[in-house]
Amino acid sequence: MYEKYYGLKERPFQLTPNNNWFYASKLHNRALAYLQYGLSQGEGFIVITGDVGTGKTTIANQLVSQLNQDEIVAKQIVTSKLAPDDLIRMIASSFNLVVTEQSKASYLDAIYAYLKRLHAQKRRALLLVDEAQNLPLDSIEELRMLSNFQIDGKPLIQSFLLGQNEMNAIIQDPNMEQFRQRIIASSNLTAFSLEDTKAYIQYRLTHAGGSTTIIDNDCFILIQQHSRGIPRKINAVMDRVLLFGYLEEFAIIKTQHVQTVLNEINQEVANLQPTQVPPKTSAAPQIPTQEQQGQQDRLKELSAALDSALQQKLDMAKQLDDLIKQQQSQLNAHKDRDS
Repeated sequence: MYEKYYGLKERPFQLTPNNNWFYASKLHNRALAYLQYGLSQGEGFIVITGDVGTGKTTIANQLVSQLNQDEIVAKQIVTSKLAPDDLIRMIASSFNLVVTEQSKASYLDAIYAYLKRLHAQKRRALLLVDEAQNLPLDSIEELRMLSNFQIDGKPLIQSFLLGQNEMNAIIQDPNMEQFRQRIIASSNLTAFSLEDTKAYIQYRLTHAGGSTTIIDNDCFILIQQHSRGIPRKINAVMDRVLLFGYLEEFAIIKTQHVQTVLNEINQEVANLQPTQVPPKTSAAPQIPTQEQQGQQDRLKELSAALDSALQQKLDMAKQLDDLIKQQQSQLNAHKDRDS
């Protein structure tokens, strides 16, 4: 509705995840790098956690869109509180396997036979489990058991788990020791900072063919405060703000326009709740001690070192893969000449 008014080719703030709209913040880049690193290893589990709306599914979709379908067959499932047997049935269904006998053993046999066929074709299976925090411990253990399907010591299937922050506590359960030992990397997505929120909004506007000048710089603070830096909430607010600007014929979105929209949204939320808890008085910000500041600086240094080490591993894995392909090509050329 407002696209033409603001010179946009399409709506830039849809709630539905779209691979073409992927904004790679530093944390999202790190999570995506972990997934890519896990793929290069071909074994173990990768776990990505984060609050609702922080972009876990978007990252998974971005990874799948980059895969070579001739090498990896990827399927994504969204889980509820599935018992182990039901989870196995869902996995079989996601790979389009037909099972005549409705027993767990038959489903496992079908999955194993399918994975062996993929291996014979020099392919492997990747399973992305979304909303994994809903799974009982027994069902997560079932995923670990599936990773025991191997040929010549190489796993036939690899699983990536995406879940909300409750997933962290589940993994730390004492009964999950064997599963924890198979996690080769994990990452936690947090909300955007103010800087990321501004960059995210500007990225989406320009990606839709529009201009970043349609919104005043001071508006980003209000949007950050309301959305708490969660991308899905940013989308919801910006969509309403642009619609309001179009209806009121505001060529430039200013802070008072954003505040009007936020007031409307807050009123809608309040109408759904019969009682409203008054907000707590925020305490004055505390200045960190010298020791706390030192700890924060060391954490930043460790985070930067981790990013650098991970990138080096990814580069080495890519170089090794290129070398193997080059050697294989040379061997094939020799065979052709000999024949």
